[in-house]
Amino acid sequence: MAAERIVTVIPALNEERTIESVARGALSHGDVIVVDDGSTDRTSELAARAGARVIRHERNLGKGAALKTGIREALRGSYDVIVFMDADGQHDPSLIPDLASAINGGDFVIGSRFLERNHHTMPVQRRLSNRLTTWILRFATGYSITDSQSGFRAISSRYAHLILDLPYDDYVYESEAICETSRHRLRIAEVPITCCYGDEKSYIGLGDVIQYIKFIIKLFLRRFNPGRG
Repeated sequence: MAAERIVTVIPALNEERTIESVARGALSHGDVIVVDDGSTDRTSELAARAGARVIRHERNLGKGAALKTGIREALRGSYDVIVFMDADGQHDPSLIPDLASAINGGDFVIGSRFLERNHHTMPVQRRLSNRLTTWILRFATGYSITDSQSGFRAISSRYAHLILDLPYDDYVYESEAICETSRHRLRIAEVPITCCYGDEKSYIGLGDVIQYIKFIIKLFLRRFNPGRG
């Protein structure tokens, strides 16, 4: 059986400190597409120097928009698996094969920091928000997931088009992607990952919080009245 062809999509915004090492690590396991979402530093230059294919948004459009741009580019190639990972160095590129191989047991795979209690270094506020959103998504989808906010994921290229045209361009996109896989009755799986937290920047603002609250309201409308939302 031929080895699976993997492409890793990395959305990036002003990540010149880490993008080169992250891209080089991911390139050990297949092709890499870095989507520079309007950076004002050397993110694009350093990603290209590492050997990644770089697509640049001239202005910041949001993480969801960057992921969708990466998916569109990935679907132009003959890949079996599309992996998503963050550019800030939190995720270990050596775990890419673990996510990709888990596609055999699930059409959509999430790298979970909670399966083997690898979340002890996670900031408390992130841990609490993750617990809350994970509970909401478990309720809305029926999936027994443990880490809804993980950005380290993989999807079979056969089904990637299903999460391509979602209406969100911000951080809500990642939660809506889980809901969309549920609506299409895709299998979902989780694999344990580790995560390294440093002094990475957060780009989540008040507008993102408000948008997420609206998203949660829509989820409950769908759950109790499927004809709405």
